[in-house]
Amino acid sequence: MLLSVDIGNTNISLGVFSGDELILNCRLATERQKTEDQYAIQFTDIFSLYKIDPKEITGAVLGSVVPEITNAVKGALMKLIDGKVLTLAPGVKTGLNIAIDNPAQLGADLAAGAVGAMAEYPLPAFVVDLGTATKICVVDEKKNFRGGLIAPGIAISLKALTDISSLLPTISLEAPKKVCGTNTADCMQSGIILGTASMIDGLIDKLTEEIGEPKSVIATGGLSYFLSDVCRHKLIYDKDLVLKGLKAIYEKNN
Repeated sequence: MLLSVDIGNTNISLGVFSGDELILNCRLATERQKTEDQYAIQFTDIFSLYKIDPKEITGAVLGSVVPEITNAVKGALMKLIDGKVLTLAPGVKTGLNIAIDNPAQLGADLAAGAVGAMAEYPLPAFVVDLGTATKICVVDEKKNFRGGLIAPGIAISLKALTDISSLLPTISLEAPKKVCGTNTADCMQSGIILGTASMIDGLIDKLTEEIGEPKSVIATGGLSYFLSDVCRHKLIYDKDLVLKGLKAIYEKNN
Protein backbone atom coordinates (compact mmCIF):
# COMPACT_ATOMS: atom_id res chain seq x y z
CA MET A 1 0.00 0.00 0.00
CA LEU A 2 1.07 3.59 -0.65
CA LEU A 3 0.24 6.65 1.46
CA SER A 4 -0.22 10.08 -0.17
CA VAL A 5 -0.22 13.13 2.11
CA ASP A 6 -1.19 16.61 0.92
CA ILE A 7 -0.49 19.32 3.53
CA GLY A 8 -2.52 22.45 2.81
CA ASN A 9 -2.96 25.65 4.77
CA THR A 10 -6.37 24.57 6.06
CA ASN A 11 -6.37 20.75 5.89
CA ILE A 12 -4.08 17.75 5.65
CA SER A 13 -5.45 15.15 3.23
CA LEU A 14 -4.44 11.51 3.62
CA GLY A 15 -4.95 8.88 0.94
CA VAL A 16 -4.01 5.20 1.13
CA PHE A 17 -3.82 3.34 -2.19
CA SER A 18 -3.95 -0.42 -2.57
CA GLY A 19 -2.72 -0.77 -6.12
CA ASP A 20 -4.70 1.87 -8.03
CA GLU A 21 -7.65 1.76 -5.62
CA LEU A 22 -7.98 4.56 -3.07
CA ILE A 23 -9.09 2.71 0.06
CA LEU A 24 -8.77 5.58 2.54
CA ASN A 25 -9.36 9.28 2.01
CA CYS A 26 -9.65 11.58 5.00
CA ARG A 27 -8.89 15.16 6.02
CA LEU A 28 -7.45 16.57 9.23
CA ALA A 29 -7.17 20.20 10.30
CA THR A 30 -3.72 21.68 9.70
CA GLU A 31 -2.34 22.55 13.13
CA ARG A 32 1.02 24.32 13.01
CA GLN A 33 1.78 23.92 16.72
CA LYS A 34 1.63 20.12 16.78
CA THR A 35 4.78 18.08 17.32
CA GLU A 36 6.03 15.05 15.43
CA ASP A 37 4.76 12.73 18.18
CA GLN A 38 1.33 14.37 18.23
CA TYR A 39 0.97 13.89 14.47
CA ALA A 40 2.12 10.27 14.85
CA ILE A 41 -0.63 9.66 17.42
CA GLN A 42 -3.24 11.32 15.23
CA PHE A 43 -2.23 9.28 12.15
CA THR A 44 -2.23 6.09 14.24
CA ASP A 45 -5.79 6.83 15.34
CA ILE A 46 -6.87 7.39 11.72
CA PHE A 47 -5.32 4.11 10.57
CA SER A 48 -6.96 2.29 13.48
CA LEU A 49 -10.35 3.84 12.68
CA TYR A 50 -10.18 2.59 9.09
CA LYS A 51 -8.61 -0.76 10.10
CA ILE A 52 -5.38 -0.19 8.19
CA ASP A 53 -2.10 -1.61 9.51
CA PRO A 54 0.56 1.08 8.91
CA LYS A 55 3.22 -1.64 8.69
CA GLU A 56 1.54 -2.77 5.46
CA ILE A 57 2.20 0.65 3.93
CA THR A 58 5.37 0.20 1.87
CA GLY A 59 5.95 3.85 1.00
CA ALA A 60 4.65 7.38 1.41
CA VAL A 61 4.78 10.60 -0.57
CA LEU A 62 4.36 14.03 0.97
CA GLY A 63 3.47 17.33 -0.68
CA SER A 64 3.32 20.44 1.49
CA VAL A 65 2.67 24.17 1.19
CA VAL A 66 3.17 24.63 4.96
CA PRO A 67 6.96 24.35 5.42
CA GLU A 68 6.85 24.81 9.20
CA ILE A 69 5.16 21.43 9.72
CA THR A 70 6.61 19.43 6.83
CA ASN A 71 9.40 17.87 8.91
CA ALA A 72 7.06 17.09 11.81
CA VAL A 73 4.65 15.23 9.53
CA LYS A 74 7.47 13.44 7.71
CA GLY A 75 9.01 12.39 11.02
CA ALA A 76 5.64 11.08 12.21
CA LEU A 77 5.24 8.99 9.06
CA MET A 78 8.75 7.57 9.38
CA LYS A 79 7.83 6.31 12.87
CA LEU A 80 4.75 4.51 11.56
CA ILE A 81 5.72 2.91 8.26
CA ASP A 82 8.69 0.81 7.19
CA GLY A 83 9.01 2.20 3.66
CA LYS A 84 10.53 5.29 2.13
CA VAL A 85 8.93 8.71 2.68
CA LEU A 86 9.38 10.92 -0.40
CA THR A 87 8.91 14.68 -0.04
CA LEU A 88 7.92 16.54 -3.20
CA ALA A 89 10.60 19.21 -3.67
CA PRO A 90 12.82 20.64 -6.43
CA GLY A 91 14.80 17.81 -8.00
CA VAL A 92 12.06 15.20 -7.61
CA LYS A 93 10.98 13.78 -10.98
CA THR A 94 7.41 14.68 -11.91
CA GLY A 95 7.23 14.21 -15.69
CA LEU A 96 6.26 17.87 -16.02
CA ASN A 97 8.27 20.44 -17.91
CA ILE A 98 7.80 23.41 -15.57
CA ALA A 99 7.76 26.35 -17.99
CA ILE A 100 7.48 29.23 -15.51
CA ASP A 101 9.93 31.99 -14.57
CA ASN A 102 11.28 30.17 -11.50
CA PRO A 103 10.39 26.44 -11.45
CA ALA A 104 11.55 26.13 -7.83
CA GLN A 105 8.67 28.41 -6.79
CA LEU A 106 5.97 26.02 -8.00
CA GLY A 107 3.88 24.87 -5.03
CA ALA A 108 3.69 21.16 -4.27
CA ASP A 109 -0.12 21.23 -4.51
CA LEU A 110 -0.07 22.76 -8.00
CA ALA A 111 2.63 20.35 -9.19
CA ALA A 112 0.76 17.31 -7.85
CA GLY A 113 -2.56 18.49 -9.27
CA ALA A 114 -0.96 19.00 -12.67
CA VAL A 115 0.62 15.53 -12.58
CA GLY A 116 -2.74 14.07 -11.55
CA ALA A 117 -4.40 15.77 -14.51
CA MET A 118 -1.64 14.53 -16.80
CA ALA A 119 -2.07 10.95 -15.55
CA GLU A 120 -5.87 10.82 -15.56
CA TYR A 121 -7.25 13.14 -18.27
CA PRO A 122 -6.71 14.24 -21.88
CA LEU A 123 -4.40 17.22 -22.37
CA PRO A 124 -4.35 20.19 -22.61
CA ALA A 125 -6.00 20.64 -19.22
CA PHE A 126 -6.96 23.43 -16.86
CA VAL A 127 -6.91 22.46 -13.18
CA VAL A 128 -9.22 24.51 -10.95
CA ASP A 129 -8.21 24.03 -7.30
CA LEU A 130 -10.59 25.56 -4.77
CA GLY A 131 -9.08 25.46 -1.31
CA THR A 132 -7.71 28.19 0.93
CA ALA A 133 -6.93 30.01 -2.32
CA THR A 134 -8.66 29.68 -5.68
CA LYS A 135 -6.07 28.54 -8.21
CA ILE A 136 -6.18 27.66 -11.89
CA CYS A 137 -3.17 26.13 -13.64
CA VAL A 138 -2.53 25.10 -17.22
CA VAL A 139 -0.90 21.91 -18.53
CA ASP A 140 -0.54 21.87 -22.30
CA GLU A 141 -0.58 18.89 -24.67
CA LYS A 142 3.25 18.54 -24.45
CA LYS A 143 3.11 18.18 -20.64
CA ASN A 144 4.38 21.71 -20.08
CA PHE A 145 3.20 23.42 -16.90
CA ARG A 146 2.46 26.84 -18.40
CA GLY A 147 1.53 28.71 -15.22
CA GLY A 148 -1.83 29.99 -14.06
CA LEU A 149 -3.36 32.30 -11.51
CA ILE A 150 -4.16 32.61 -7.80
CA ALA A 151 -7.12 34.46 -6.27
CA PRO A 152 -8.56 34.66 -2.73
CA GLY A 153 -10.43 31.49 -1.80
CA ILE A 154 -14.14 31.27 -1.05
CA ALA A 155 -13.67 30.90 2.70
CA ILE A 156 -11.17 33.77 2.81
CA SER A 157 -13.57 36.04 0.93
CA LEU A 158 -16.46 35.14 3.22
CA LYS A 159 -14.37 35.66 6.37
CA ALA A 160 -13.14 39.04 5.16
CA LEU A 161 -16.73 40.08 4.41
CA THR A 162 -18.13 39.09 7.81
CA ASP A 163 -15.12 40.26 9.85
CA ILE A 164 -15.33 43.86 8.69
CA SER A 165 -19.12 44.16 8.30
CA SER A 166 -20.96 44.28 11.61
CA LEU A 167 -24.40 43.51 10.20
CA LEU A 168 -23.46 40.61 7.92
CA PRO A 169 -23.95 37.16 9.52
CA THR A 170 -21.84 34.03 9.23
CA ILE A 171 -23.50 31.78 6.65
CA SER A 172 -23.17 28.21 5.41
CA LEU A 173 -21.38 27.68 2.12
CA GLU A 174 -23.92 26.28 -0.31
CA ALA A 175 -25.12 27.25 -3.75
CA PRO A 176 -28.24 29.47 -3.72
CA LYS A 177 -31.35 28.54 -5.69
CA LYS A 178 -31.34 31.85 -7.59
CA VAL A 179 -29.04 34.75 -8.33
CA CYS A 180 -31.28 37.52 -7.02
CA GLY A 181 -31.43 36.93 -3.27
CA THR A 182 -34.33 38.24 -1.19
CA ASN A 183 -32.64 38.05 2.24
CA THR A 184 -29.16 38.71 3.56
CA ALA A 185 -28.00 35.08 3.70
CA ASP A 186 -29.20 34.34 0.14
CA CYS A 187 -27.62 37.53 -1.16
CA MET A 188 -24.28 36.60 0.44
CA GLN A 189 -24.41 33.05 -0.90
CA SER A 190 -25.20 34.37 -4.35
CA GLY A 191 -22.32 36.85 -4.23
CA ILE A 192 -19.76 34.43 -2.82
CA ILE A 193 -20.69 31.18 -4.62
CA LEU A 194 -22.09 32.42 -7.91
CA GLY A 195 -19.59 35.28 -7.96
CA THR A 196 -16.74 32.77 -7.69
CA ALA A 197 -18.33 30.56 -10.36
CA SER A 198 -18.64 33.54 -12.71
CA MET A 199 -15.02 34.49 -12.02
CA ILE A 200 -13.91 30.94 -12.87
CA ASP A 201 -15.98 30.92 -16.06
CA GLY A 202 -14.53 34.27 -17.11
CA LEU A 203 -10.96 33.19 -16.35
CA ILE A 204 -11.40 29.94 -18.28
CA ASP A 205 -12.55 32.06 -21.25
CA LYS A 206 -9.50 34.33 -20.89
CA LEU A 207 -7.11 31.38 -20.58
CA THR A 208 -8.70 29.73 -23.63
CA GLU A 209 -8.13 32.90 -25.66
CA GLU A 210 -4.50 33.04 -24.54
CA ILE A 211 -3.50 29.35 -24.37
CA GLY A 212 -6.04 27.51 -26.51
CA GLU A 213 -9.06 25.26 -25.96
CA PRO A 214 -8.58 22.69 -23.17
CA LYS A 215 -9.68 19.08 -23.57
CA SER A 216 -10.25 18.78 -19.81
CA VAL A 217 -11.18 21.22 -17.05
CA ILE A 218 -10.85 19.49 -13.68
CA ALA A 219 -12.14 20.90 -10.38
CA THR A 220 -10.50 19.76 -7.17
CA GLY A 221 -9.90 21.02 -3.63
CA GLY A 222 -12.06 21.11 -0.54
CA LEU A 223 -14.53 23.70 -1.82
CA SER A 224 -14.95 22.48 -5.40
CA TYR A 225 -17.81 20.02 -4.91
CA PHE A 226 -20.65 22.53 -5.30
CA LEU A 227 -19.02 24.88 -7.81
CA SER A 228 -18.66 22.20 -10.48
CA ASP A 229 -22.46 22.27 -10.85
CA VAL A 230 -22.94 26.04 -11.05
CA CYS A 231 -20.20 27.01 -13.50
CA ARG A 232 -21.18 27.55 -17.11
CA HIS A 233 -18.19 25.52 -18.31
CA LYS A 234 -18.19 21.76 -17.81
CA LEU A 235 -15.95 20.97 -14.86
CA ILE A 236 -14.91 17.41 -14.05
CA TYR A 237 -15.08 17.05 -10.27
CA ASP A 238 -12.16 15.00 -8.92
CA LYS A 239 -11.63 15.53 -5.21
CA ASP A 240 -8.70 13.07 -5.18
CA LEU A 241 -6.69 14.65 -8.02
CA VAL A 242 -3.76 15.84 -5.87
CA LEU A 243 -3.50 12.52 -4.02
CA LYS A 244 -3.47 10.69 -7.37
CA GLY A 245 -0.78 13.07 -8.62
CA LEU A 246 1.38 12.44 -5.55
CA LYS A 247 1.01 8.69 -6.11
CA ALA A 248 2.13 9.07 -9.74
CA ILE A 249 5.16 11.13 -8.60
CA TYR A 250 6.14 8.48 -6.06
CA GLU A 251 5.97 5.76 -8.69
CA LYS A 252 8.05 7.82 -11.13
CA ASN A 253 10.79 8.16 -8.51
CA ASN A 254 10.74 4.48 -7.46
